[in-house]
Amino acid sequence: MKKLVAIAALLLGVAGFSAPSRAETGSVAVVFTKGGFIVGVGGGEGVLHLRGKNYPFTVSGMSVGLTVGASTTKFVGRALNLRGPASIEGSYAVGGAGGAVAAGAGAVQLQNANGVILQLSGPKVGAEVSAAVGGVTIRLK
Repeated sequence: MKKLVAIAALLLGVAGFSAPSRAETGSVAVVFTKGGFIVGVGGGEGVLHLRGKNYPFTVSGMSVGLTVGASTTKFVGRALNLRGPASIEGSYAVGGAGGAVAAGAGAVQLQNANGVILQLSGPKVGAEVSAAVGGVTIRLK
């Protein structure tokens, strides 16, 4: 009987400590301002909402190619495949390990090396023409 109790306690202890490693989805809001001539630079701030908490972050970026003008975009959307708030950090680059795909006016999908996918959309205010290649970097504050 003592062995049975010991085995049951061991199994319950192991089961209590083995949490499955599951990807999560959070919501994201970002304000990004960009401007330039040939080389475009931009930056902004955002908030990741995950597990009932807010995680503020900064966004910086640069593009090289045809960029003329300035604009501010207020993006909202989802962050997929999160393995905790820190996994949102990293570089989201066009044509590299990560990528960006324009999905219509004011919509974009980005992916970083951690496998996090940002699906964002929002209105652009300002006048900017861009046929540039570049990316953004996200860092938690």
